[in-house]
Amino acid sequence: MFLGRVIGTVWSTKKDEQLVGAKFLIVQELDLDLNERERFVVAVDSVGAGDGEVVLVASGSSSRMTTFTNDKPVDAVVMAIVDKLDVAAKEWLEEKMEL
Repeated sequence: MFLGRVIGTVWSTKKDEQLVGAKFLIVQELDLDLNERERFVVAVDSVGAGDGEVVLVASGSSSRMTTFTNDKPVDAVVMAIVDKLDVAAKEWLEEKMEL
């Protein structure tokens, strides 16, 4: 799971019939300061997220566990819109991540 910001939408008129009605979002990965990282992903939106919103993205087999994406050909899903981040141990986490 990672934090990301919605930066765009992918439009697709022809797609697998299991994905009809799905909205595809381009999500840029974020660090703990909400700065953009290089990685981005196209994810199915299961919560109604919009441009500029900070979201949580699940990927891999976990992305197929939402009500909308269950057993569908999906590798990433926006499954939460972030309201607030509390990062009390941010410096400690950053040190541990560098190891």
